[in-house]
Amino acid sequence: MSALRRKFGDDYQVVTTSSSGSGFHQQQAAAAAPRRKRQRFVDKNGRCNVQHGNLGSETSRYLSDLFTTLVDLKWRWNLFIFILTYTVAWLFMASMWWLIAYIRGDLNKAHDDNYTPCVANVYNFPSAFLFFIETEATIGYGYRYITDKCPEGIILFLFQSILGSIVDAFLIGCMFIKMSQPKKRAETLMFSEHAVISMRDGKLTLMFRVGNLRNSHMVSAQIRCKLLKSRQTPEGEFLPLDQLELDVGFSTGADQLFLVSPLTICHVIDAKSPFYDLSQRSMQTEQFEIVVILEGIVETTGMTCQARTSYTEDEVLWGHRFFPVISLEEGFFKVDYSQFHATFEVPTTPYSVKEQEEMLLISSPLIGPAVSNSKERNNSVECLDGLDDISTKIPSKLQKMTGREDFPKKLLRMSSTTSEKAYSIGDLPMKLQRISSVPGNSEEKLVSKTTKMMSDPMSQSVADLPPKLQKLSGGGARMEGKLPPKLRKMNSDRFT
Repeated sequence: MSALRRKFGDDYQVVTTSSSGSGFHQQQAAAAAPRRKRQRFVDKNGRCNVQHGNLGSETSRYLSDLFTTLVDLKWRWNLFIFILTYTVAWLFMASMWWLIAYIRGDLNKAHDDNYTPCVANVYNFPSAFLFFIETEATIGYGYRYITDKCPEGIILFLFQSILGSIVDAFLIGCMFIKMSQPKKRAETLMFSEHAVISMRDGKLTLMFRVGNLRNSHMVSAQIRCKLLKSRQTPEGEFLPLDQLELDVGFSTGADQLFLVSPLTICHVIDAKSPFYDLSQRSMQTEQFEIVVILEGIVETTGMTCQARTSYTEDEVLWGHRFFPVISLEEGFFKVDYSQFHATFEVPTTPYSVKEQEEMLLISSPLIGPAVSNSKERNNSVECLDGLDDISTKIPSKLQKMTGREDFPKKLLRMSSTTSEKAYSIGDLPMKLQRISSVPGNSEEKLVSKTTKMMSDPMSQSVADLPPKLQKLSGGGARMEGKLPPKLRKMNSDRFT
């Protein structure tokens, strides 16, 4: 008995093989048992299940970007830091005013009318704290105020104004960015609960649906898809979460969405698709996750919004199609979101695109003749190459006596074309074969005519000339005697 253990994320599967009957029953029991739901990389709500650990000294990088760190914190921590910062700042500044009054002795002479303190009507720490709050919030009740006999109080008042402005800008800006984040806008962007695989326009297609619940549009909306799947490279490296791109219309511009009503996003499964060899049977054993990312600009705020979701292999329905949700009413189009996630079964081939192409090649009747034609053409080309070698070995005088050096080569080429025509006729339908088999159209007659024309070309060419030209050609010997001596010698050397 052998055991194979496979791990994907937190999901384990144990497959046992045995030749005994008990091992077979164990396999059936394991197949009948429900498969454990494995860990997702991206939840249906778009949250990524990733935690960073063992950072060590790298945690100091979060303090270098403190503003982004505060914005990324959860709301409870933001409120705690907001309240704590203001409380500490107020207590610190109130203690500074109380310290000045204590050093000057204003606390003991507060009720002396002839004495001018640094801050009027500050008797203790609570009164110093109230003075700071009145100054910081610009309330100005008029009972406590700073006098001109206290230069250190004037300097502290300037420092208090600068520090208060910095704290307000930092914390209020952080809270404003936190509240204005477009994450909540993604809550009104819907994705279908399942993805489906069925035929569309004669092609096997993976489809899912997106929708926008608000009347405000998503400007420059764009959608992308990633396939997360474990694989092993030829070098033996294991990639647990390898990311592959799923084409949803990048080359045609179909990924740019006008998201006014629900749209069905399509990924055509072809030879370039990662699902090229995916069938209905193999999908039961495959483990993958399709991550969908929808990005756009919120029309009301102008900020970029991103919505995410994912589909595991259990959420992809083979042979299903989405129900239509748009209907035409009087003067407008109505979207029925109650059917947004609904699907129905349609006839779909259970085979993958790769298997369909292989079956199509096997069942095609034109493969056999095409292969034999290619072999015959190669043989004819080899014969012609052999004739070229033989013709080069013939003496030059014999080649000149023939007068047409390329005659055998042309004849064989014509014969090879006739054999190719015979194969092509065999590939034609029955009606065309009957027409081509008429005796008047036989190819043997054509070959005999061509050989006859090649054997006696001069006689036919002279017979086709006008009578006057025939006389001139017939009197070629008489004209030869009238030529000059040099031309007659050149003519005699050409035929020797």
